[in-house]
Amino acid sequence: MKLQGKHGPQFDALLFDNDGTLVSSMESVHRCWTRWAREYGITEEAFAAVELHGRPAAEIIADLLPEGVRDRALARIEALEVEDVAGGVVLLPGTKELLSALPAGRWAVVTSATRPLAEARLREVGIDFPEMVAAEDITRGKPDPEPFLLAAARLGVDPARCVVFEDAPAGLAAGRAAGMTTVALTTTHTAAELEADVVVRDLSAVSVLVGAGGMSVETEDSA
Repeated sequence: MKLQGKHGPQFDALLFDNDGTLVSSMESVHRCWTRWAREYGITEEAFAAVELHGRPAAEIIADLLPEGVRDRALARIEALEVEDVAGGVVLLPGTKELLSALPAGRWAVVTSATRPLAEARLREVGIDFPEMVAAEDITRGKPDPEPFLLAAARLGVDPARCVVFEDAPAGLAAGRAAGMTTVALTTTHTAAELEADVVVRDLSAVSVLVGAGGMSVETEDSA
């Protein structure tokens, strides 16, 4: 099906979450956060009750630790995750093919990770990105629309002419709140857990035609 946005079938920019959308680092994330939780004496019950995926590390840590130790704890989890990048990150299906069809200045990575971590993960799988919004760039993370609105502003496009690609409920909520068209990927959640304009299995189900008036986005049947 061809996506229809707020102003018709043409779009000016595509905005991609990173982990779970472009790449998968779930094994690395689980390894690092489990080790981090043990180091800081967090019980399994307390750790299991906190949503990890799609949220900035600083917000996760704020749910688990008192203010006085949060900065040190944030530096520790970032160090663990950056060290674990080698061999711990893989491209998801369709990522390379779709991104290679997009011109610079027409897409961005919008991630809840810090810039050093996101860049390390993308470098590991050989992805060059023209623009990124990371945790350091915002004051409110997903599900707030701020990250996606900032990406649209940096690309100089109307938010209503953007498509958001996300695998997490928080990211999709952020895209909707930003007034953007949303495409959900069932790479980390079931279709029943994802509210979006279109739901697909992964980026291999998405194709883009770039023209003078914008980009046409087509998807295969919903997942």
